[in-house]
Amino acid sequence: MRARQLLAASVGLVAFLFLAGYALDRAFVSTAELNLRNRLKGYAISYANKLEFGRDGTLIPPELPVDPRFTQPGSGLYAEVVLPNERWGSDSTLGPSLPVASMLRPLQETFEGPVPMRQIDGNEGGVYRFGLGTIYANRAPEGEFPYSIYVSEDSRVLGAQLRTFRGALWVYLGAAGAFLLLLQVAVLNWSLRPLQRVINELTRVQRGQASRMTERHPRELEPLTDSINAFIESERENLDRQRNTLADLAHSLKTPLAVLRSQLDEGIHAVALREELDTQLKRMNNLVSYQLARAASSGHALFAAPVPIESNAEEIVRGLEKVYAAKGVICEFDIHPDARFHGEPGDLQELMGNLLENAFKWARSRVLLTATPTKTVGNRRAGLLLAVDDDGPGIAEEDVAHILQRGVRGDERVQGHGIGLAIVQDLVRGYRGELQVTRSQELGGARFEVILPQGL
Repeated sequence: MRARQLLAASVGLVAFLFLAGYALDRAFVSTAELNLRNRLKGYAISYANKLEFGRDGTLIPPELPVDPRFTQPGSGLYAEVVLPNERWGSDSTLGPSLPVASMLRPLQETFEGPVPMRQIDGNEGGVYRFGLGTIYANRAPEGEFPYSIYVSEDSRVLGAQLRTFRGALWVYLGAAGAFLLLLQVAVLNWSLRPLQRVINELTRVQRGQASRMTERHPRELEPLTDSINAFIESERENLDRQRNTLADLAHSLKTPLAVLRSQLDEGIHAVALREELDTQLKRMNNLVSYQLARAASSGHALFAAPVPIESNAEEIVRGLEKVYAAKGVICEFDIHPDARFHGEPGDLQELMGNLLENAFKWARSRVLLTATPTKTVGNRRAGLLLAVDDDGPGIAEEDVAHILQRGVRGDERVQGHGIGLAIVQDLVRGYRGELQVTRSQELGGARFEVILPQGL
């Protein structure tokens, strides 16, 4: 992750610096060319103000040049005047071969370049040239005539400026890029430090040096650490549940095995031994089936997909109506459209199946199944309230703790409600929920209410 982010940041930084450098270079070139144009225009206007013409229209050059370079042959700064019948050039034009200048309209301005020319040493070169068209007018109207002034400068002057600017620009941008890259590495390491701490804590948990992740983490990582802690606790609960199931199974089988051993030691009659063996084998088979059912229904997927309530409830009720057809029990649904069970479908069927079967068994004529989502905090998924009411005799308040206590085996669990309630209790605990047994306000019998908490 660090390498990918650093690579992406480096590519983005290089692209940004390249585009920024290109934009600054274009801006500088435009500004430099505009300044050159204005400077050459200033030279042209100065010549226009200093030029004089004789009565016969001949050009009289200024005594003092506008710039000393105009007097130096091949200096790189050139002035030309184009008249209707003649041309004039400054001393600097002696030697170089400049591009041919044409007559411009009055008040017309041109700026072009670099235009090819041959320098005084015979090498090829170029100039930037500004042209200004104007009119000379003496006191006699018939003495007016147009002329044009051209001022040119060697393109190497502007080229030297651009090379100097570009050299400094890319040096400074390179230094800034190196600094920003180092800063990006520092910021990236600082930003990923909490994630590295999470990795270190998870390594400690894997090695058994810590029991869970700490809660001192940035807000953005809290969902991750909470999910990891929930997963750790879920796995530990599953392991404890499996150990308890094996321990309960072993403890349950000790008694029938001890009975068989005592019968064998006493040497009873074969018929009696056969009857006792059949009885104890049935008992052990029931114990094994019950414990395996508990083990199969215990635990749940921490991040399971939502399971609809109504379709599963209808399937269960159809089967129960066939079993208890003689009683004519009617089961009503009050299921909210948004109610969902987040867990294993088998757990939902086991949960509702035992509660509904218990209600059908003890109801006189009516059973009510209620399912509504609970209120949520923040962005967590909704919990679930699942209730089953019947119009049977109900359960005394002092008997509730007894019928739900863990470890009640065989016929001890059948007292009033059967072994299914113990499975329901274990399932609810596995989902960190709560099971409440009260008097039904609507039907008058027992009300079994399961409240499953909101998810992560």
